[in-house]
Amino acid sequence: MKTKTNTKKSLSFDQYANKYDAWFMENENLLKSEVALVAHALGNPGRTLSIGCGSGLFEYFLKKDFNIEVNEGIEPSESMTEIARKRGMEVRIGTAEESSYGEEEYDTILFNGTPSYISDINTAFEKAYYALKKGGRIIVIDVPKEGSFAMLYNLAKTVGSWEDIVFKGVKPGSVYPIEFVKDANWRTTLEKADILKSIGYINFYYAQTLTKHPLYSNEEFEEPQQGYEKGDYVAIVCEK
Repeated sequence: MKTKTNTKKSLSFDQYANKYDAWFMENENLLKSEVALVAHALGNPGRTLSIGCGSGLFEYFLKKDFNIEVNEGIEPSESMTEIARKRGMEVRIGTAEESSYGEEEYDTILFNGTPSYISDINTAFEKAYYALKKGGRIIVIDVPKEGSFAMLYNLAKTVGSWEDIVFKGVKPGSVYPIEFVKDANWRTTLEKADILKSIGYINFYYAQTLTKHPLYSNEEFEEPQQGYEKGDYVAIVCEK
């Protein structure tokens, strides 16, 4: 990897790969809500490439709970890649910006939870555009910067810890590991949509989940809802 930013992010996920999965398993309803949103956005995806597939945790539950198979991935972290491969995925090590996706190979390209860890999002979305078949779909899912989760995370990033008094009574019982918070750069939903439109993507659809405050987000499972105005996990679906 060429850039210091991407190297730093990869090192964080290499060092704390098991911590990533453990956090999601501790937040079971949150995980189920997010997986359901990904499944809702994917539908019948055909041949799918997951960019930044991490440990393959979401892909595992997509197959287990929704019979949706996403077997191919790209992931910069070697530790994450090792776990994903053990879960049956075919994963190439590399970044979204620098990897070669092929040309008109895929029906769907999935960016699930990864845009905030991609430095050059324009390049990543452009590469996906050329790798999609005509009429193929890109699915971009992430924590939106305007949402309460991102606001909480950005505060933790500024403070540098979850232990500050400012978080008393407002942070969830099991918080997202600070190592991953520090490496993220969240973007608004409309910012990402504008980039996608400038590249040439069309026929936009939005869906969302996690509509409660972060403190209460793991209390119960949420079905996906159409739109993007109130969710803390938002899917943008559009076509080539």
